[in-house]
Amino acid sequence: MFGFDPTLITFTIYIFGMLLIGVLAYYYTNNLSDYILGGRRLGSFVTAMSAGASDMSGWLLMGLPGAVYLSGLVEGWIAIGLTIGAYFNWLLVAGRLRVYTELNNNALTLPEYFHNRFGSSHKLLKLVSATIILVFFTIYCASGVVAGAKLFQNIFSVEYSTALWYGAAATIAYTFIGGFLAVSWTDTIQATLMIFALILTPVFVLLSFADTAQFSAVLEQAEAAVNKDFTDLFTSTTPLGLLSLAAWGLGYFGQPHILARFMAADSVKSLIKARRISMGWMVLCLGGAIGIGLFAIPYFFANPAIAGTVNNEPEQVFIELAKLLFNPWIAGILLSAILAAVMSTLSAQLLISSSSITEDFYKGFIRPNASEKELVWIGRIMVLVIAALAIWIAQDENSKVLKLVEFAWAGFGSAFGPVVLFSLFWKRMTSSGAMAGMLVGAVTVFAWKEVVPADTDWFKVYEMIPGFAFASLAIIVISLLSNKPEQDILNTFDKAEKAYKEAK
Repeated sequence: MFGFDPTLITFTIYIFGMLLIGVLAYYYTNNLSDYILGGRRLGSFVTAMSAGASDMSGWLLMGLPGAVYLSGLVEGWIAIGLTIGAYFNWLLVAGRLRVYTELNNNALTLPEYFHNRFGSSHKLLKLVSATIILVFFTIYCASGVVAGAKLFQNIFSVEYSTALWYGAAATIAYTFIGGFLAVSWTDTIQATLMIFALILTPVFVLLSFADTAQFSAVLEQAEAAVNKDFTDLFTSTTPLGLLSLAAWGLGYFGQPHILARFMAADSVKSLIKARRISMGWMVLCLGGAIGIGLFAIPYFFANPAIAGTVNNEPEQVFIELAKLLFNPWIAGILLSAILAAVMSTLSAQLLISSSSITEDFYKGFIRPNASEKELVWIGRIMVLVIAALAIWIAQDENSKVLKLVEFAWAGFGSAFGPVVLFSLFWKRMTSSGAMAGMLVGAVTVFAWKEVVPADTDWFKVYEMIPGFAFASLAIIVISLLSNKPEQDILNTFDKAEKAYKEAK
Protein backbone atom coordinates (compact mmCIF):
# COMPACT_ATOMS: atom_id res chain seq x y z
CA MET A 1 0.00 0.00 0.00
CA PHE A 2 2.70 2.51 0.95
CA GLY A 3 5.31 2.33 -1.79
CA PHE A 4 8.06 4.90 -1.15
CA ASP A 5 7.38 7.33 -3.91
CA PRO A 6 8.25 11.06 -3.88
CA THR A 7 4.60 12.16 -3.71
CA LEU A 8 4.07 10.13 -0.57
CA ILE A 9 7.29 11.39 1.04
CA THR A 10 6.47 15.12 0.48
CA PHE A 11 2.95 14.49 1.68
CA THR A 12 4.18 12.84 4.88
CA ILE A 13 6.76 15.60 5.55
CA TYR A 14 3.99 18.19 5.25
CA ILE A 15 1.75 16.36 7.78
CA PHE A 16 4.59 16.05 10.30
CA GLY A 17 5.43 19.75 9.82
CA MET A 18 1.85 20.69 10.78
CA LEU A 19 2.01 18.46 13.87
CA LEU A 20 5.28 20.10 14.93
CA ILE A 21 3.59 23.53 14.78
CA GLY A 22 0.80 22.11 16.99
CA VAL A 23 3.40 21.06 19.58
CA LEU A 24 5.09 24.51 19.47
CA ALA A 25 1.74 26.29 19.93
CA TYR A 26 1.06 24.07 22.96
CA TYR A 27 3.81 25.88 24.87
CA TYR A 28 2.24 29.29 24.12
CA THR A 29 -1.23 28.19 25.25
CA ASN A 30 -1.62 29.04 28.93
CA ASN A 31 -5.35 29.75 29.37
CA LEU A 32 -8.75 29.49 27.67
CA SER A 33 -8.38 32.85 25.86
CA ASP A 34 -5.12 31.54 24.33
CA TYR A 35 -6.75 28.24 23.34
CA ILE A 36 -9.89 29.84 21.82
CA LEU A 37 -8.56 33.16 20.39
CA GLY A 38 -4.76 33.02 20.67
CA GLY A 39 -4.87 35.71 23.39
CA ARG A 40 -6.14 38.28 20.81
CA ARG A 41 -2.64 38.97 19.52
CA LEU A 42 -2.68 37.97 15.84
CA GLY A 43 -0.94 40.37 13.43
CA SER A 44 -2.49 41.44 10.09
CA PHE A 45 -0.70 38.87 7.87
CA VAL A 46 -1.59 35.87 10.06
CA THR A 47 -5.17 37.21 10.51
CA ALA A 48 -5.60 37.61 6.73
CA MET A 49 -4.16 34.21 5.83
CA SER A 50 -5.96 32.45 8.65
CA ALA A 51 -9.33 34.01 7.73
CA GLY A 52 -8.78 33.02 4.10
CA ALA A 53 -7.58 29.48 4.76
CA SER A 54 -10.26 28.69 7.35
CA ASP A 55 -12.87 30.01 4.91
CA MET A 56 -11.69 28.20 1.79
CA SER A 57 -12.04 24.55 2.61
CA GLY A 58 -11.65 21.42 0.51
CA TRP A 59 -14.46 22.72 -1.70
CA LEU A 60 -12.07 25.34 -3.19
CA LEU A 61 -9.71 22.69 -4.57
CA MET A 62 -12.25 19.91 -5.07
CA GLY A 63 -15.87 21.13 -5.06
CA LEU A 64 -15.50 24.32 -7.18
CA PRO A 65 -13.15 22.94 -9.90
CA GLY A 66 -15.44 19.86 -10.08
CA ALA A 67 -18.56 22.03 -10.48
CA VAL A 68 -16.89 24.15 -13.22
CA TYR A 69 -15.61 20.99 -14.99
CA LEU A 70 -19.18 19.66 -15.06
CA SER A 71 -21.15 22.82 -15.89
CA GLY A 72 -18.69 25.48 -17.08
CA LEU A 73 -18.22 29.12 -16.05
CA VAL A 74 -21.80 29.51 -14.85
CA GLU A 75 -20.60 27.99 -11.54
CA GLY A 76 -18.28 31.00 -11.28
CA TRP A 77 -21.21 32.99 -9.88
CA ILE A 78 -20.48 31.31 -6.54
CA ALA A 79 -17.00 32.88 -6.65
CA ILE A 80 -18.40 36.31 -7.62
CA GLY A 81 -20.92 36.18 -4.76
CA LEU A 82 -18.25 35.02 -2.28
CA THR A 83 -15.81 37.77 -3.25
CA ILE A 84 -18.41 40.53 -2.79
CA GLY A 85 -19.64 38.98 0.48
CA ALA A 86 -16.12 38.57 1.89
CA TYR A 87 -15.21 42.19 1.05
CA PHE A 88 -18.25 43.60 2.83
CA ASN A 89 -17.66 41.25 5.77
CA TRP A 90 -14.15 42.68 6.20
CA LEU A 91 -15.41 46.24 5.64
CA LEU A 92 -18.54 46.27 7.82
CA VAL A 93 -18.11 43.53 10.41
CA ALA A 94 -14.41 42.83 11.11
CA GLY A 95 -13.33 45.99 13.01
CA ARG A 96 -16.65 46.52 14.75
CA LEU A 97 -16.84 42.91 15.98
CA ARG A 98 -13.26 43.14 17.32
CA VAL A 99 -14.17 46.20 19.42
CA TYR A 100 -17.71 45.16 20.38
CA THR A 101 -16.70 41.70 21.66
CA GLU A 102 -13.93 43.19 23.80
CA LEU A 103 -16.24 45.82 25.33
CA ASN A 104 -18.97 43.21 25.95
CA ASN A 105 -17.13 41.47 28.82
CA ASN A 106 -14.29 40.37 26.52
CA ALA A 107 -16.53 37.76 24.85
CA LEU A 108 -14.48 34.85 23.45
CA THR A 109 -17.25 33.14 21.46
CA LEU A 110 -20.23 34.30 19.36
CA PRO A 111 -22.86 32.91 21.84
CA GLU A 112 -21.08 34.73 24.67
CA TYR A 113 -21.03 37.95 22.61
CA PHE A 114 -24.79 37.68 21.91
CA HIS A 115 -25.48 37.03 25.60
CA ASN A 116 -23.47 40.07 26.73
CA ARG A 117 -24.54 42.36 23.86
CA PHE A 118 -28.23 41.97 24.65
CA GLY A 119 -27.81 41.73 28.41
CA SER A 120 -30.04 38.67 28.72
CA SER A 121 -30.93 37.89 32.32
CA HIS A 122 -31.30 34.20 31.35
CA LYS A 123 -28.86 32.10 29.35
CA LEU A 124 -31.33 30.89 26.75
CA LEU A 125 -29.81 32.98 23.93
CA LYS A 126 -26.39 31.54 24.67
CA LEU A 127 -27.79 28.00 24.78
CA VAL A 128 -29.69 28.32 21.46
CA SER A 129 -26.78 29.91 19.57
CA ALA A 130 -24.29 27.35 20.91
CA THR A 131 -26.64 24.52 19.87
CA ILE A 132 -26.96 25.97 16.33
CA ILE A 133 -23.15 26.15 16.12
CA LEU A 134 -22.82 22.50 17.10
CA VAL A 135 -25.51 21.25 14.67
CA PHE A 136 -24.20 23.02 11.56
CA PHE A 137 -20.52 22.68 12.41
CA THR A 138 -20.80 18.94 12.81
CA ILE A 139 -22.19 18.83 9.21
CA TYR A 140 -19.46 21.27 8.09
CA CYS A 141 -16.70 19.22 9.75
CA ALA A 142 -18.11 16.15 7.97
CA SER A 143 -17.52 17.88 4.59
CA GLY A 144 -13.85 18.37 5.54
CA VAL A 145 -13.53 14.74 6.57
CA VAL A 146 -15.10 13.59 3.25
CA ALA A 147 -12.70 15.79 1.22
CA GLY A 148 -9.71 14.48 3.20
CA ALA A 149 -10.88 10.87 2.81
CA LYS A 150 -11.27 11.21 -0.98
CA LEU A 151 -7.76 12.65 -1.19
CA PHE A 152 -6.19 9.84 0.85
CA GLN A 153 -8.27 7.27 -1.05
CA ASN A 154 -6.88 8.54 -4.36
CA ILE A 155 -3.25 8.88 -3.25
CA PHE A 156 -2.81 5.76 -1.16
CA SER A 157 -5.30 3.56 -3.06
CA VAL A 158 -6.99 2.49 0.17
CA GLU A 159 -10.63 1.82 1.03
CA TYR A 160 -12.79 4.89 1.71
CA SER A 161 -13.47 3.72 5.28
CA THR A 162 -9.70 3.54 5.99
CA ALA A 163 -8.95 6.83 4.21
CA LEU A 164 -11.56 8.51 6.43
CA TRP A 165 -9.38 7.99 9.51
CA TYR A 166 -6.11 8.93 7.79
CA GLY A 167 -7.61 12.18 6.55
CA ALA A 168 -8.99 13.26 9.90
CA ALA A 169 -6.17 12.09 12.21
CA ALA A 170 -3.52 14.78 11.56
CA THR A 171 -5.96 17.70 11.79
CA ILE A 172 -7.49 16.41 14.99
CA ALA A 173 -4.00 15.96 16.47
CA TYR A 174 -2.67 19.52 16.01
CA THR A 175 -6.01 21.17 16.89
CA PHE A 176 -6.17 19.02 20.03
CA ILE A 177 -2.61 19.92 21.08
CA GLY A 178 -2.14 23.56 20.11
CA GLY A 179 -5.60 25.20 19.92
CA PHE A 180 -6.11 28.54 18.14
CA LEU A 181 -2.43 29.44 17.77
CA ALA A 182 -1.67 26.10 16.11
CA VAL A 183 -4.68 26.54 13.85
CA SER A 184 -3.68 30.12 12.86
CA TRP A 185 0.01 29.39 12.29
CA THR A 186 -0.74 26.27 10.24
CA ASP A 187 -3.40 28.26 8.34
CA THR A 188 -0.74 30.74 7.21
CA ILE A 189 1.44 27.97 5.71
CA GLN A 190 -1.65 26.24 4.27
CA ALA A 191 -2.91 29.44 2.61
CA THR A 192 0.51 29.91 0.96
CA LEU A 193 0.43 26.30 -0.31
CA MET A 194 -3.09 26.72 -1.66
CA ILE A 195 -2.35 29.86 -3.69
CA PHE A 196 0.83 28.25 -5.09
CA ALA A 197 -1.14 25.18 -6.21
CA LEU A 198 -4.09 27.12 -7.62
CA ILE A 199 -1.96 29.46 -9.75
CA LEU A 200 0.53 26.83 -10.95
CA THR A 201 -1.91 24.10 -12.04
CA PRO A 202 -4.06 26.02 -14.61
CA VAL A 203 -0.84 27.47 -16.12
CA PHE A 204 0.58 23.94 -16.64
CA VAL A 205 -2.72 22.65 -18.09
CA LEU A 206 -2.58 25.50 -20.62
CA LEU A 207 1.09 24.73 -21.40
CA SER A 208 0.17 21.12 -22.21
CA PHE A 209 -1.47 22.45 -25.42
CA ALA A 210 0.64 23.58 -28.38
CA ASP A 211 -0.88 27.09 -28.27
CA THR A 212 -4.08 28.92 -27.31
CA ALA A 213 -5.57 28.23 -30.76
CA GLN A 214 -5.33 24.47 -30.14
CA PHE A 215 -6.81 24.95 -26.65
CA SER A 216 -9.79 26.90 -28.08
CA ALA A 217 -10.35 24.35 -30.87
CA VAL A 218 -10.43 21.39 -28.44
CA LEU A 219 -12.73 23.31 -26.07
CA GLU A 220 -15.14 23.92 -28.97
CA GLN A 221 -15.06 20.20 -29.83
CA ALA A 222 -15.80 19.32 -26.20
CA GLU A 223 -18.72 21.78 -26.18
CA ALA A 224 -20.12 20.36 -29.43
CA ALA A 225 -19.85 16.78 -28.07
CA VAL A 226 -22.11 17.50 -25.07
CA ASN A 227 -24.05 20.41 -26.64
CA LYS A 228 -23.02 22.87 -23.92
CA ASP A 229 -21.42 26.32 -23.89
CA PHE A 230 -18.88 26.04 -21.05
CA THR A 231 -17.70 29.66 -21.34
CA ASP A 232 -21.14 31.30 -21.12
CA LEU A 233 -21.77 32.83 -17.69
CA PHE A 234 -25.52 32.72 -18.27
CA THR A 235 -25.95 29.32 -19.91
CA SER A 236 -29.21 27.49 -19.00
CA THR A 237 -29.78 29.75 -16.00
CA THR A 238 -32.74 31.57 -14.56
CA PRO A 239 -32.63 34.82 -12.56
CA LEU A 240 -33.47 32.78 -9.43
CA GLY A 241 -30.69 30.29 -10.21
CA LEU A 242 -28.10 33.06 -10.63
CA LEU A 243 -29.30 34.72 -7.44
CA SER A 244 -28.90 31.40 -5.61
CA LEU A 245 -25.29 31.04 -6.74
CA ALA A 246 -24.37 34.66 -5.99
CA ALA A 247 -26.15 34.53 -2.61
CA TRP A 248 -23.29 32.47 -1.18
CA GLY A 249 -21.70 35.81 -0.30
CA LEU A 250 -24.45 36.54 2.25
CA GLY A 251 -23.24 33.61 4.30
CA TYR A 252 -20.01 35.36 5.35
CA PHE A 253 -21.69 37.53 7.95
CA GLY A 254 -22.62 34.49 10.04
CA GLN A 255 -19.64 32.06 9.82
CA PRO A 256 -18.29 31.63 13.38
CA HIS A 257 -14.89 30.26 12.24
CA ILE A 258 -14.27 33.38 10.09
CA LEU A 259 -15.70 35.85 12.64
CA ALA A 260 -13.37 34.34 15.28
CA ARG A 261 -10.37 35.58 13.22
CA PHE A 262 -11.67 39.13 13.46
CA MET A 263 -12.14 38.77 17.22
CA ALA A 264 -8.56 37.48 17.59
CA ALA A 265 -6.81 40.35 15.76
CA ASP A 266 -4.50 42.52 17.86
CA SER A 267 -6.15 45.80 16.72
CA VAL A 268 -8.67 47.38 14.32
CA LYS A 269 -5.80 48.92 12.32
CA SER A 270 -4.24 45.54 11.63
CA LEU A 271 -7.63 44.37 10.29
CA ILE A 272 -7.59 47.09 7.58
CA LYS A 273 -4.23 45.80 6.33
CA ALA A 274 -5.44 42.19 6.72
CA ARG A 275 -8.47 42.97 4.50
CA ARG A 276 -6.23 43.96 1.56
CA ILE A 277 -4.03 40.87 1.92
CA SER A 278 -6.97 38.50 2.36
CA MET A 279 -9.01 39.85 -0.58
CA GLY A 280 -5.99 39.68 -2.91
CA TRP A 281 -5.34 36.09 -1.85
CA MET A 282 -8.99 35.17 -2.26
CA VAL A 283 -9.41 36.59 -5.79
CA LEU A 284 -6.28 34.76 -7.00
CA CYS A 285 -7.37 31.47 -5.38
CA LEU A 286 -10.93 31.56 -6.74
CA GLY A 287 -9.66 32.54 -10.20
CA GLY A 288 -7.21 29.61 -10.09
CA ALA A 289 -9.88 27.12 -8.98
CA ILE A 290 -12.22 28.21 -11.82
CA GLY A 291 -9.28 28.03 -14.26
CA ILE A 292 -8.51 24.44 -13.19
CA GLY A 293 -12.12 23.32 -13.79
CA LEU A 294 -12.42 25.11 -17.15
CA PHE A 295 -9.00 24.18 -18.58
CA ALA A 296 -9.49 20.56 -17.54
CA ILE A 297 -12.48 20.23 -19.92
CA PRO A 298 -10.43 20.32 -23.17
CA TYR A 299 -7.47 18.55 -21.49
CA PHE A 300 -9.47 15.45 -20.57
CA PHE A 301 -11.51 15.62 -23.78
CA ALA A 302 -8.25 15.42 -25.75
CA ASN A 303 -7.00 12.56 -23.52
CA PRO A 304 -10.04 10.26 -23.03
CA ALA A 305 -7.84 7.32 -21.91
CA ILE A 306 -6.98 9.10 -18.63
CA ALA A 307 -10.35 10.82 -18.09
CA GLY A 308 -12.18 7.89 -16.45
CA THR A 309 -11.67 8.95 -12.80
CA VAL A 310 -12.64 12.57 -13.43
CA ASN A 311 -15.74 11.75 -15.46
CA ASN A 312 -16.96 9.44 -12.68
CA GLU A 313 -15.96 11.81 -9.89
CA PRO A 314 -15.58 15.45 -11.10
CA GLU A 315 -14.45 16.60 -7.63
CA GLN A 316 -11.19 14.65 -8.22
CA VAL A 317 -10.20 16.90 -11.16
CA PHE A 318 -7.43 18.82 -9.36
CA ILE A 319 -5.97 15.64 -7.81
CA GLU A 320 -5.78 13.94 -11.21
CA LEU A 321 -4.21 16.97 -12.93
CA ALA A 322 -1.56 17.26 -10.22
CA LYS A 323 -0.63 13.60 -10.63
CA LEU A 324 -0.61 13.73 -14.45
CA LEU A 325 1.12 17.04 -15.14
CA PHE A 326 3.80 17.40 -12.51
CA ASN A 327 6.99 15.80 -11.31
CA PRO A 328 6.08 13.46 -8.36
CA TRP A 329 7.87 15.76 -5.85
CA ILE A 330 5.90 18.79 -7.04
CA ALA A 331 2.70 16.69 -7.19
CA GLY A 332 3.27 15.83 -3.52
CA ILE A 333 3.40 19.55 -2.65
CA LEU A 334 0.29 20.32 -4.75
CA LEU A 335 -1.70 17.49 -3.21
CA SER A 336 -0.58 18.70 0.20
CA ALA A 337 -2.39 21.95 -0.74
CA ILE A 338 -5.71 20.06 -0.87
CA LEU A 339 -4.95 18.56 2.49
CA ALA A 340 -4.01 22.07 3.63
CA ALA A 341 -7.38 23.42 2.51
CA VAL A 342 -9.19 20.59 4.27
CA MET A 343 -7.09 20.81 7.43
CA SER A 344 -7.26 24.59 7.78
CA THR A 345 -11.04 24.70 7.67
CA LEU A 346 -11.64 21.51 9.63
CA SER A 347 -9.27 22.63 12.40
CA ALA A 348 -11.00 26.04 12.64
CA GLN A 349 -14.41 24.39 12.83
CA LEU A 350 -13.38 21.78 15.37
CA LEU A 351 -11.95 24.54 17.54
CA ILE A 352 -15.04 26.77 17.35
CA SER A 353 -17.33 23.83 18.15
CA SER A 354 -15.11 22.78 21.04
CA SER A 355 -14.87 26.33 22.41
CA SER A 356 -18.64 26.69 22.16
CA ILE A 357 -19.18 23.57 24.29
CA THR A 358 -16.42 24.57 26.73
CA GLU A 359 -17.25 28.25 27.16
CA ASP A 360 -21.01 28.25 26.57
CA PHE A 361 -22.16 24.89 27.97
CA TYR A 362 -19.53 23.65 30.41
CA LYS A 363 -18.43 26.97 31.94
CA GLY A 364 -21.84 28.60 31.38
CA PHE A 365 -24.03 25.90 32.92
CA ILE A 366 -22.07 23.04 34.52
CA ARG A 367 -18.89 24.45 36.12
CA PRO A 368 -18.90 28.29 36.24
CA ASN A 369 -15.85 28.29 38.56
CA ALA A 370 -13.74 25.82 36.58
CA SER A 371 -10.00 26.58 36.43
CA GLU A 372 -8.34 27.73 33.19
CA LYS A 373 -6.36 24.49 32.94
CA GLU A 374 -9.54 22.42 33.35
CA LEU A 375 -11.33 24.45 30.64
CA VAL A 376 -8.45 24.03 28.17
CA TRP A 377 -8.51 20.26 28.68
CA ILE A 378 -12.31 20.11 28.34
CA GLY A 379 -11.82 22.06 25.06
CA ARG A 380 -9.31 19.43 23.90
CA ILE A 381 -11.60 16.52 24.77
CA MET A 382 -14.49 18.19 22.90
CA VAL A 383 -12.34 18.42 19.77
CA LEU A 384 -12.15 14.60 19.82
CA VAL A 385 -15.90 14.18 20.45
CA ILE A 386 -16.97 16.47 17.57
CA ALA A 387 -14.41 14.90 15.25
CA ALA A 388 -15.84 11.45 16.02
CA LEU A 389 -19.37 12.70 15.17
CA ALA A 390 -18.13 14.25 11.90
CA ILE A 391 -16.41 11.00 10.92
CA TRP A 392 -19.63 9.12 11.62
CA ILE A 393 -21.63 11.50 9.32
CA ALA A 394 -18.93 11.28 6.63
CA GLN A 395 -19.13 7.48 6.35
CA ASP A 396 -21.29 7.65 3.21
CA GLU A 397 -18.81 7.29 0.33
CA ASN A 398 -21.16 9.08 -2.07
CA SER A 399 -21.20 12.30 0.01
CA LYS A 400 -20.59 15.39 -2.09
CA VAL A 401 -18.24 17.91 -0.48
CA LEU A 402 -19.97 20.89 -2.09
CA LYS A 403 -23.45 19.75 -1.00
CA LEU A 404 -22.45 19.37 2.66
CA VAL A 405 -20.68 22.75 2.65
CA GLU A 406 -23.62 24.38 0.88
CA PHE A 407 -26.07 23.30 3.59
CA ALA A 408 -23.89 24.22 6.57
CA TRP A 409 -22.94 27.56 5.00
CA ALA A 410 -26.64 28.39 4.50
CA GLY A 411 -27.37 27.36 8.10
CA PHE A 412 -24.82 29.74 9.58
CA GLY A 413 -25.49 32.52 7.11
CA SER A 414 -29.22 32.48 7.90
CA ALA A 415 -29.07 31.83 11.66
CA PHE A 416 -26.23 34.20 12.57
CA GLY A 417 -25.64 36.57 9.62
CA PRO A 418 -28.62 38.91 10.23
CA VAL A 419 -28.13 38.73 14.04
CA VAL A 420 -24.44 39.75 13.75
CA LEU A 421 -25.19 42.60 11.30
CA PHE A 422 -28.13 44.02 13.23
CA SER A 423 -26.28 43.67 16.58
CA LEU A 424 -23.44 45.88 15.23
CA PHE A 425 -25.58 48.50 13.48
CA TRP A 426 -28.97 48.70 15.22
CA LYS A 427 -29.07 49.89 18.79
CA ARG A 428 -32.78 49.11 19.22
CA MET A 429 -32.34 45.37 18.62
CA THR A 430 -33.40 43.21 21.58
CA SER A 431 -32.60 39.80 23.00
CA SER A 432 -36.01 38.48 21.85
CA GLY A 433 -35.33 39.80 18.33
CA ALA A 434 -31.95 38.02 18.25
CA MET A 435 -33.52 34.77 19.44
CA ALA A 436 -36.32 34.99 16.85
CA GLY A 437 -33.83 35.74 14.05
CA MET A 438 -31.63 32.77 14.93
CA LEU A 439 -34.46 30.27 15.20
CA VAL A 440 -36.30 31.47 12.08
CA GLY A 441 -33.05 31.42 10.04
CA ALA A 442 -32.04 27.91 11.18
CA VAL A 443 -35.55 26.40 10.81
CA THR A 444 -36.01 27.93 7.32
CA VAL A 445 -32.79 26.25 6.09
CA PHE A 446 -33.91 22.84 7.37
CA ALA A 447 -37.54 23.20 6.26
CA TRP A 448 -37.26 24.95 2.85
CA LYS A 449 -36.76 21.86 0.66
CA GLU A 450 -39.35 19.92 2.70
CA VAL A 451 -42.12 22.54 2.47
CA VAL A 452 -41.71 24.01 -1.03
CA PRO A 453 -43.13 21.81 -3.87
CA ALA A 454 -40.32 20.13 -5.84
CA ASP A 455 -41.81 21.01 -9.25
CA THR A 456 -41.57 24.80 -8.72
CA ASP A 457 -38.68 27.22 -9.40
CA TRP A 458 -38.70 28.21 -5.72
CA PHE A 459 -37.56 24.69 -4.80
CA LYS A 460 -34.26 25.35 -6.60
CA VAL A 461 -33.63 28.56 -4.66
CA TYR A 462 -30.64 28.35 -2.30
CA GLU A 463 -31.98 28.00 1.28
CA MET A 464 -29.87 30.94 2.42
CA ILE A 465 -31.97 33.53 0.52
CA PRO A 466 -35.31 32.84 2.27
CA GLY A 467 -33.44 32.00 5.51
CA PHE A 468 -31.59 35.34 5.58
CA ALA A 469 -34.68 37.34 4.53
CA PHE A 470 -37.07 35.73 7.05
CA ALA A 471 -34.51 35.97 9.87
CA SER A 472 -33.97 39.72 9.18
CA LEU A 473 -37.74 40.29 9.15
CA ALA A 474 -38.15 38.36 12.43
CA ILE A 475 -35.40 40.46 14.10
CA ILE A 476 -37.01 43.77 13.08
CA VAL A 477 -40.60 42.80 13.95
CA ILE A 478 -39.88 41.10 17.31
CA SER A 479 -37.40 43.82 18.40
CA LEU A 480 -39.97 46.56 17.73
CA LEU A 481 -42.70 44.59 19.53
CA SER A 482 -40.57 43.98 22.66
CA ASN A 483 -39.42 46.51 25.25
CA LYS A 484 -36.53 48.84 24.49
CA PRO A 485 -33.08 47.59 25.63
CA GLU A 486 -31.90 48.80 29.03
CA GLN A 487 -29.92 52.04 29.24
CA ASP A 488 -26.58 50.42 30.12
CA ILE A 489 -26.84 48.24 26.96
CA LEU A 490 -27.49 51.34 24.85
CA ASN A 491 -24.51 53.06 26.55
CA THR A 492 -22.21 50.08 25.81
CA PHE A 493 -23.32 50.19 22.14
CA ASP A 494 -22.50 53.93 21.90
CA LYS A 495 -19.18 53.37 23.68
CA ALA A 496 -18.26 50.52 21.26
CA GLU A 497 -19.21 52.58 18.19
CA LYS A 498 -17.11 55.52 19.47
CA ALA A 499 -14.14 53.22 20.27
CA TYR A 500 -14.35 51.69 16.78
CA LYS A 501 -14.32 55.10 15.05
CA GLU A 502 -11.34 56.22 17.14
CA ALA A 503 -9.43 52.99 16.50
CA LYS A 504 -9.68 53.20 12.68
